[in-house]
Amino acid sequence: MKVLIYKWKVYNYPAITAAFESMGHRTKTIEYDTDSGESRQAVVEGFADEINDFTPDIVFTVNYFGELSDACQTCGIPYISWTCDSPLIAMYHESVFNDVNFIFIFDKVQYYYFKNAGVRHVYYLPLAADELMAARAEDIDTTGFESEISFVGSLYEKNSYDRIEDRLTPYLKGYFDAAMNAQADIFGDNIFDRLLTPDILAQLSQLIDFKNSERSLSDMGLVFNTTFLGFKMAQRERIGCLSLLGMNHEVKLYTDSHLPIEGVHNMGSVEYHNDMPRVFCGSDINMNFTIRNIRSGIPLRVWDIMACGGFVLTNFQAELPAYFEDGVHMAWFGSIDDMRRKADYYLAHDDERRQIAEQGRRFVMQNHTYRNRIEVIFNILEKEGAIYEQ
Repeated sequence: MKVLIYKWKVYNYPAITAAFESMGHRTKTIEYDTDSGESRQAVVEGFADEINDFTPDIVFTVNYFGELSDACQTCGIPYISWTCDSPLIAMYHESVFNDVNFIFIFDKVQYYYFKNAGVRHVYYLPLAADELMAARAEDIDTTGFESEISFVGSLYEKNSYDRIEDRLTPYLKGYFDAAMNAQADIFGDNIFDRLLTPDILAQLSQLIDFKNSERSLSDMGLVFNTTFLGFKMAQRERIGCLSLLGMNHEVKLYTDSHLPIEGVHNMGSVEYHNDMPRVFCGSDINMNFTIRNIRSGIPLRVWDIMACGGFVLTNFQAELPAYFEDGVHMAWFGSIDDMRRKADYYLAHDDERRQIAEQGRRFVMQNHTYRNRIEVIFNILEKEGAIYEQ
């Protein structure tokens, strides 16, 4: 089967491409600058030219691109989109209803949203463990990457909330500060939706120049919740948690952000494919702080850590118990105090921590690889008559 893959700025394309090819499929990867200033129709036509040139059986992307969906609709080719970010504002677009779409969403809350909205071919599919990364992690040299606790991720130093904060009225600033303080110790639920009332959104509309693009289905509430409150909350939460852990333990942060955190060593950014496994293998505890925009799903960072055999300590997410056992494959915390207690405990119990990390690695590599997920995708496509068994 011929698979045309549109590549953009996510890191798991090599693993996904390798999984397709290991299953006997022929792939071609294309890159296309959708932000070049071309009209939307020109981008659609550019994608259609690529499709007609390669004549694939399916087109695949990580995340969703409406222009590519429209091009596939024109060419009559199944378009497979598998999300790794949530929510995807690009999916709030009329093109999401195109007949050729087969959209796989890793966050179950988002999956139900689009299913209930009437999107025909939408499915739930969690993310996966990277077999290429797992192979690189075997007997890897971790010199210079050792630490008691580490975190790899953004501090969202440049976020939309900070750009408008000085223009917020005292009431709105106090309102959002209180909302973020309340959200800080609630894991497994997002309270921002309920707080963005019509009155609050009306006040925000006086400060934010919100404009929808043609055929867009997004709104002010979605955008503010995601790119303003969501990113700012992630910044506050990550800085606060890392600072707390740094009071009693060695903590290394790998990030492109430059915000100083007392007690935390900022190591700068880390190369994903070769050096990030060194971090995961060299750290006694690898932290995961899931951005609150991801309502229930398990982020890619967790799967990457586990593929490398690293020990994961993560905030609770509603989907975790469906796949893992706390204290068997990883550890999760339900509050900030719980995070601190479990970090102290697992750093003091080396053998138990290493056993959990190895059990987690074996479990994901046996059951949750990219090849496993792509087999699910092809089974669904065959069942729906979009492709035929090769």
